Amino acid sequence: MFIVAYIVYGGYQERVYELDSSRKTPAEELYDGIDYVPTHPMILLGHHFSSIAGAGPIVGPITAANLFGWLPAYLWIVIGSIFFGAVHDFGAIVGSIRHKALSIGELVNEYVGHRGKILFNLFAWLTLVLVVANFLELAAGSFAGDPAVAFSAVVYIVLAIIFGLLVYRYHLSILWATIICLPFVIGALFFGNSSAWVQSTFVMSASTWRWILILYIFLASVLPVWILLQPRDYLSSWFLYFAIIIATIGILFGGHALDVNLPVYKGWYAGGNNYLWPMLFITIACGAISGFHSLVGSGTTAKQLRNEKDSKLIGYGGMLLEGLVAVIALITVMNAGKILAPVEGAAPNPQYTFGVGFSKFWSIFGLPANVGISFGMFTINTFILTTLDTATRLGRFQLQELTGNRLDRYTATIVTLIAMALLVFMKTGDQPVWAVIWPVFGSANQLLAGLALLAVTAWVMKGLHKSAWFTAVPMVFMIITTIAALFLLVRSNITKTATLPLAIVAIVLIILAVWLVVEAYNALVKKNA
Repeated sequence: MFIVAYIVYGGYQERVYELDSSRKTPAEELYDGIDYVPTHPMILLGHHFSSIAGAGPIVGPITAANLFGWLPAYLWIVIGSIFFGAVHDFGAIVGSIRHKALSIGELVNEYVGHRGKILFNLFAWLTLVLVVANFLELAAGSFAGDPAVAFSAVVYIVLAIIFGLLVYRYHLSILWATIICLPFVIGALFFGNSSAWVQSTFVMSASTWRWILILYIFLASVLPVWILLQPRDYLSSWFLYFAIIIATIGILFGGHALDVNLPVYKGWYAGGNNYLWPMLFITIACGAISGFHSLVGSGTTAKQLRNEKDSKLIGYGGMLLEGLVAVIALITVMNAGKILAPVEGAAPNPQYTFGVGFSKFWSIFGLPANVGISFGMFTINTFILTTLDTATRLGRFQLQELTGNRLDRYTATIVTLIAMALLVFMKTGDQPVWAVIWPVFGSANQLLAGLALLAVTAWVMKGLHKSAWFTAVPMVFMIITTIAALFLLVRSNITKTATLPLAIVAIVLIILAVWLVVEAYNALVKKNA
């Protein structure tokens, strides 16, 4: 279905956007060697895919299937990826490259209004700050818990710099640079698990790793994109490619031998706020559609696109690849029957469930199951770090656009990191601020997707003067669904002192969504009446 959709539905959108390989892209017109860098489509697909993937397409489907059963999750992943997520990602990239590779906020500015742009960019920046805070804690915790993961991440960073120099300074072919660097990346995982030196040298506290990572993401934000961020993401993408290939072969040729232990459908209500609608569509998130993707597409990706026609492969195709990852993640929990814990008595862990499920398909090749678990979990940890460094750079872009480029890249990055540090180090009660408000992220992220689709719809209608039904339908559904989820969040937290900040944030998001919709209605409907 994904292959057919790419050819047919992706081709339809390609014709609507009138993609033209002879039209110069911002990467060529505005080339600066730092952010605007024309890039080979395979490298850019690796960067984009790694950045949008994160842990979302694995954790979301596993959690949703555990709540509602595997069939609702499967249907939304497939339908959502084809008609919602891939449309959203494709539109965000093309809309951006037609507007100097600026963020979705620029579309809002031109076709909705300047006030709308300020609201959108501020919302996007605050969302990215929250993402950086959360993923910083996840990365620091995983590094402190497993020296092999930390060692492999450091090797990744060093090899990324070598790869960037080989390709861009010494003009080595991408194929040979990949052949040289990739074995070291894979070898680092096995060496890290067996080396006593690694196990002793890379043992540090989460607090120490936190500060090391802050320095790393600062550099990833301000350095030329080709020397660290882009090649690191490209090399990371190969882990996900390997995981997809191994799992797909395992599912096709060995899946019949595995029991399906998860119910097809568990029911409409799963306790708490977990109603199938709207929470299924919030929980699966990146596995079907994610607002974060629009920030990546109109942030780092659009500034590196060297040919307009590459946007179909990277935008539409990249999201379908992520949908495939989500289907694989769903099948791993179908075999497990529930979310598993690494050790008995520990909290259930979707990442570990994926690792265990992945190891079953890995074992079909005669490979050790324990190594398969490590490979699956390391794949997730790799993308946690990738999301962390990309989100920091995106936060810098959003802040620069919000301030009319009055801030240079160093200042904008520092301000973004200071805001993140406040969420990490300040506490409300016994919890850091980011942890208190993190439950709103799922709804905020999906609201961002709805608002990005609103901006793309406005551009297609007013800029291209074409019918925008293919973006308008998912836009309406996502905004209504997200507002419903936010109302549930407000209802369950407004009377509790400990979680009152969460309810307040949810109310602010509802107001923001309604405000932007009214602004768009006035711009698109009233002015044309």
